[in-house]
Amino acid sequence: MGWIGDTVGSIKSIQIRQLLTQAVSLGLIVTSALIIWKGLMCITGSESPVVVVLSGSMEPGFKRGDILFLHMSKDPIRTGEIVVFNVDGREIPIVHRVIKVHERQDSGEVDVLTKGDNNYGDDRLLYAQGQQWLQRHHIMGRAVGFLPYVGWVTIIMTEKPIIKYILIGALGLLVITSND
Repeated sequence: MGWIGDTVGSIKSIQIRQLLTQAVSLGLIVTSALIIWKGLMCITGSESPVVVVLSGSMEPGFKRGDILFLHMSKDPIRTGEIVVFNVDGREIPIVHRVIKVHERQDSGEVDVLTKGDNNYGDDRLLYAQGQQWLQRHHIMGRAVGFLPYVGWVTIIMTEKPIIKYILIGALGLLVITSND
């Protein structure tokens, strides 16, 4: 029985060791993704270097599901640029085009007015109550490139959370059960 007991103990220790190795590998994958995201934030100067277009307000230029790459420089914002901005009281950022730029004479600060290409009027109805213009701190970044339709994965996982949980569970199971 000593040999059998030793063998069973050896198998159990290998399984536990392998399970711990896979858990550490999963942790490294998650940590690497976070480091890459933070690195992109530093390089682009934007708190969100990549966003997904969630509505059709910018069609035909950008369609729902397109991924936009953002950059935020210190250059002045110009009419015609596509910006992503946050409005006080709203969680989801908005992607629209700058249609007017107003420079304050006293401070030199720039205020902007935006509009979706596919919308009838400007965005003043989307801004916080009583707000007429966006200031620099509202703007998360300027669109510098895009990938069409790739963001549909994000939209589907947001609109159908069960798919997100199934996908995360399947990926986690795959990492834990793989023998590499």
